Amino acid sequence: MGEGVAVIPTSHELIRNRDSHYPFRFDSYFYYLSAFKEPESVLFVVAGANPKTILFCRDKDMEREIWDGFRYGPTAAVTEFGIDEAYSIQQLDEMAPKLLANQSKLFYNLGADAAWDGRVTAWMNALRSQARTGLSAPDAVVDVRKHLDEMRLHKSQYEIDTMRQSANIAAAAHQRAMQFTKPGMMEYQVEAEFLHEFYRSGAQAPAYTSIVAGGANACTLHYNANNAKLNHGDLLLIDAGCELDGYASDITRTFPVSGQFSAAQKDLYELVLASQAAAISKVSPMNHWNAPHEAALDVLIRGFIDFGLCKGSAEEVLETGSYRQFYMHRTGHWLGLDVHDAGEYKDKLGSWKMLAPGMTLTVEPGCYVRPADNVPEHFWNIGIRIEDDVVVTEGGCEVMTHAAPKTVAEIEDLMRHD
Repeated sequence: MGEGVAVIPTSHELIRNRDSHYPFRFDSYFYYLSAFKEPESVLFVVAGANPKTILFCRDKDMEREIWDGFRYGPTAAVTEFGIDEAYSIQQLDEMAPKLLANQSKLFYNLGADAAWDGRVTAWMNALRSQARTGLSAPDAVVDVRKHLDEMRLHKSQYEIDTMRQSANIAAAAHQRAMQFTKPGMMEYQVEAEFLHEFYRSGAQAPAYTSIVAGGANACTLHYNANNAKLNHGDLLLIDAGCELDGYASDITRTFPVSGQFSAAQKDLYELVLASQAAAISKVSPMNHWNAPHEAALDVLIRGFIDFGLCKGSAEEVLETGSYRQFYMHRTGHWLGLDVHDAGEYKDKLGSWKMLAPGMTLTVEPGCYVRPADNVPEHFWNIGIRIEDDVVVTEGGCEVMTHAAPKTVAEIEDLMRHD
């Protein structure tokens, strides 16, 4: 920052209906800097000659705590979270202009929240109105994400350890689902097994709305109705992960409802698995962000040609983009406090960002075959995605979700119900 003040508020509480709220989830930037989980909070980070952190939070209130639960209050926030100073959130509008006065820069996430934009603007205008007293508002507003996104892209050992735990819980949930699933069940019954495993293992929530997609539903990338019957002979695609202490896991596995792949299902499944292996082999500090996608795409395209899904040479299929009928998304995304985590994919010159130790990402190629005149009928309604969470290491990468079975033999062995 050099000089200036950063203002990072947490999320608002949201009403679900009448007197019922949605479960509160803190803002990821705010939590990254403070580890403070309570609503109605904002963090000021003062840079320059006298750097310090200042937290505004809810007061201790025994009457409210009887109804809503424990609050730290400003005094405990200082001792428990390493904050330099803490004050009541009721003092925010009085103190904020003083903290911003005569600072050269304001670091703030402008445009993310209209209510906060209005509040910060009011502080700035209050300072401008006092120009004759020698007070001035910051000359420049800098997007605070410029620095925080790059910081969040490189995980600390603590963050990686937490993500490993999240990955282990999610992997166990996928194993549980494979062992539980039988023809005739409903998708939501399988989803319930995930939620049970998440919560009993200490995760605070699903990291996102789970996708439990049987048969043709697996060809809808963001399907989440999860209310269809699972039929013998269908594949079941499950994209589900949990959140542990703020950090997400994100796993997709695809397996046969009956416990055994058909020949056509096995052919496409092993193609996707091979493409994922090729992609994972490219996750290393020697490669840029797009190298895993390029490797996966090369394997998929050649397989699509071999199976009669695409026509022409590999170069022609890549150039025309005809493969997108069956593979229309990219092969991964950053992972961390958010499922699609903070961080740029290209540098300012437009080049793909080089991978570096401590970066965490998903690797998730897929294949989705909807009925069409140009598609062999035995492939119709087959949707497959295989997704793992990986962390870049000095010598390559570590697959944090390795405990979730994904080879044909592993899956069929686990699903034997005899």
